Amino acid sequence: MATISSLNISPGGVPKRPVAEAEVTASGLRGDDQYNKKHHGGPDRALCLFSAELVEALRAEGHPIAPGTVGENVTITGLDWGRVSPGTRLRLGGVEVEVTSYTVPCRTIRRSFVGERFSRISQKSHPGWSRVYARVLAGGTVRVGDEVAVAERR
Repeated sequence: MATISSLNISPGGVPKRPVAEAEVTASGLRGDDQYNKKHHGGPDRALCLFSAELVEALRAEGHPIAPGTVGENVTITGLDWGRVSPGTRLRLGGVEVEVTSYTVPCRTIRRSFVGERFSRISQKSHPGWSRVYARVLAGGTVRVGDEVAVAERR
């Protein structure tokens, strides 16, 4: 069973800090914001999702990454990340989201990588290692430990 292992917010920038629960609206997690609205946030990029297993694999490579340090709002454990691509719908507890795109890593997350090589999580250069953006289809409250399931593919 896949679950939410970390919910992460910040008033802007990274790292995003863990919270036990959060309200999800069409704008994302309440209490979370972004400094650069041109490249982050908005309805199609309301949430950033990432795999806890990929975070751990990157740590095993020696990168100083942790949940929230690369800007994801929701870190998920136990989900086959290969099934997560644009068009995938996920249920996060009682919340439903649709993946809209892979993220493009930027230099603000460089400190999470050895040699500041943040392109390590670029979909173009390392397919399957990217975070994803999602739009919120049905909001609500999410908590660490909530079940995550693939709802359907559009």
